[in-house]
Amino acid sequence: MQNSTPYILEVRPRVPERLARLAELANNLWYSWDLPTRDLFSHIHRSLWDTVGQNPNAFLRRVDEQRLIEASEDPVFLASYHRVLAAYDSYHTKPVRNRYTEEFADNDLVAYFCAEFGFHESFPIYSGGLGILAGDHCKSASDTHLPFVGIGLLYRRGYFHQTIDGDGNQNAIYTDSEFENLPISPVLRGDGQEYRVSVDLPGRNVAIKIWQARVGNVTLYLLDTDVAENTPHDRIITHHLYGGDKAMRIEQEIVLGIGGVRALAEMGFAPTAWHINEGHAAFMSLERIRILVGQGMDFSSALEAAAANTIFTTHTPVPAGHDHFNHGMLLSYFEHYYPQLQIDRDDFLALGHAPDTPDFNMTSLAIRCSRHQNGVSRIHGKVSSKICGEMWPEIEEEENPIRYITNGVHMPTFLAKEWLEVFERFLGWGWSQHCCDVGFWKHVDDIPDHQFWSVRETLKSRMLQLIRQIVSQQHYRNHGSEAHLDRILKYADPANPNILTIGFARRFATYKRAALLFENLDWLRQITGDPERPVLFVFAGKAHPADIPGQDLIRRVAQVSRLPEFEGKILMLEGYDLRLSRRLVAGVDVWLNNPLYPLEASGTSGMKAAMNGVLNLSVLDGWWDEGYDGKNGWAIKPVSELLPEAQRNREESHTLYELLQDHVIPTYYNRNKMGYSQEWVKMSKNSIATLLPRFNSTRMVGEYVANAYLPATRQYRSYHDNNFVGARQIAAWKNTIRQAWGRVAIRLVNTPAQSIMFREGVRLEVAVKLNGLKPDDVVVEMLIGYLFNGKSIRPSRKMSYQFKSQRAIAETGEQVFALELTPEQCGKLGYRIRVYPHHDLQIHPLELGRMRWL
Repeated sequence: MQNSTPYILEVRPRVPERLARLAELANNLWYSWDLPTRDLFSHIHRSLWDTVGQNPNAFLRRVDEQRLIEASEDPVFLASYHRVLAAYDSYHTKPVRNRYTEEFADNDLVAYFCAEFGFHESFPIYSGGLGILAGDHCKSASDTHLPFVGIGLLYRRGYFHQTIDGDGNQNAIYTDSEFENLPISPVLRGDGQEYRVSVDLPGRNVAIKIWQARVGNVTLYLLDTDVAENTPHDRIITHHLYGGDKAMRIEQEIVLGIGGVRALAEMGFAPTAWHINEGHAAFMSLERIRILVGQGMDFSSALEAAAANTIFTTHTPVPAGHDHFNHGMLLSYFEHYYPQLQIDRDDFLALGHAPDTPDFNMTSLAIRCSRHQNGVSRIHGKVSSKICGEMWPEIEEEENPIRYITNGVHMPTFLAKEWLEVFERFLGWGWSQHCCDVGFWKHVDDIPDHQFWSVRETLKSRMLQLIRQIVSQQHYRNHGSEAHLDRILKYADPANPNILTIGFARRFATYKRAALLFENLDWLRQITGDPERPVLFVFAGKAHPADIPGQDLIRRVAQVSRLPEFEGKILMLEGYDLRLSRRLVAGVDVWLNNPLYPLEASGTSGMKAAMNGVLNLSVLDGWWDEGYDGKNGWAIKPVSELLPEAQRNREESHTLYELLQDHVIPTYYNRNKMGYSQEWVKMSKNSIATLLPRFNSTRMVGEYVANAYLPATRQYRSYHDNNFVGARQIAAWKNTIRQAWGRVAIRLVNTPAQSIMFREGVRLEVAVKLNGLKPDDVVVEMLIGYLFNGKSIRPSRKMSYQFKSQRAIAETGEQVFALELTPEQCGKLGYRIRVYPHHDLQIHPLELGRMRWL
């Protein structure tokens, strides 16, 4: 055959005038969580809707025009269409003022920076948990009508599609997204020209195009370097999510952080709160400081002004997980930039100093350039305080500024549609407005047990249908036989959803211990060997292409699944994405999670499972340590962190096996005459009632508003007014403190009594050498409480009292502070006395990290 040139001709259908707003629905990511909107497109051509991955833009480009005409003449379809439009218009025109927004001023705006955003499988600019969380954050910001914009990168290739071969090897397949199929559009100026900004990279200037995606009521702005004016190398900066080498990573983070600030300014936005969601976007703070220095501020004042309304959320529980760049590489990108900050090389590098690495650490930069920091669960807040404690070297971990806001998930996205009618019938119309009301969700118990069980079985059946499709495709591609496939799928039968099904689906990182279940195969063989009580384990997840140990875990699961005794009882699914995730978290009976404590920052997949009545079986780490109450799932109590990892694996797998054989399996198969387990249903209802209202993203965003966004906005105003006089004052004061603090000292003046009667008082006097500071520059404080182990004061019973300045001692240059104490407790108390800097403009009382103890 002679060679010929292939040509492409795309023929697009015309959308009837009656259905003109289908395009509007397709270009707002509201469709990603509004089921009736997705059902509308599916009704036109169900098989095509599934073929295009439920992507409404791709659907409208490929659907046959005759089907659109028929839909426009179908009264049933038109009625559904108008109901969807009415809901869409109502959602977007609700009163803006509500309990989440009432304290924001008209010109307030939150800018949320993140390297990835996950909304729907049709918009592949996410890789995993961080992106899905960011997407849920945006969705709840939209639901609550926050003044909010997101900033990210538009990845042409995004993250990879996964296949798994016959030997269990993961293959990563990258495909280019057709931007015409995505719910995005270029941001245009008033004259119709596209917005452009640029950043400087070594030896060249890189142009950035700005796209926008509507997410309900909020807008996500996405930055793209794949434009004609850039070199071939620079055009691919925004191609791969978490791809390439260190140079590509720093270039992406410069585009995101510095380019993002410039994009917002170019479009006329002036955010009053800036949120760095993980350290990838930390260069944003440098650009904000540079702008203020260019307006005449000194570096220290500009840093305080920028940090005052910057929020930093860390998601990484280990130091090695934080982005870092060696000094040589960093300086090659910033040698012409940092002089614009009016600081020298050493001061610039010090912004990213961390004790665990000689490199420039992005988490350290984010902390030094923010005044509101948080982890993403109670345990993770403590872990982050410890990891980042060097930022406040004289402050104890539990008192440093890092706090926590536990993650949550977006209920409308992850609550299966099968629950909607049931909830409306038994919880009442408007039930979704009570998503954070713990008392309200006790009414889940009003749902009849048999009907509750029926919903759970329906969800499992739908999941098993998808599992069979995935496994069949995977099996035939790997040249498997039909008879073998029948054996593999013997328990994955949608017509018989009465088999206990346990799911494990997440990123295959080593600390998540996907293979913990296989620690003792003989014991596992016994657990799964009862033909009267079969168990199906379903695994899914991706490992980063550069993570060889993670890929080894996938291979291990696949290998065990092929052993004769486990054939059909363990499945390793390929192609993990949001679509599969939604089916799994709704369809399995038990959600298994066994990370190595305390390395699970939060975990959100278990929250999605819980709101669907799935029972969690998890290590008490991350969110589950807060959610578990003994009646809504099962807990694997972690053993000591000081033990070798191999021993920890043995002991915790032992607990896992015992829970499975003694509790999970017997409870599930303890069926009554109606064919369901009453005890299981009770636990499942309790899972919804206790966990859904506490671990949803509406609650999470509300906490960010109350504890971060509003305080940051208020603090910025106090620093910004009158030409940043507040920022200049706090910067000058901090410099004074730093210079004087090295010679500040504290001593006892009197010898206080060691024993008194209840309601008697005792006077304590201390002398503080202030080294030129004023008495008002410090707080002298006593901490008192019952002793723990005869040494330290119990934090839960600790009380504090402040000393008052009394007089100066001229001969020594000291200031005497006194306290008249009348203890409120009886018993043997311990107390400690300390002095630390204080200024009314401080955001956190210990943010300077300076303290002296007596």
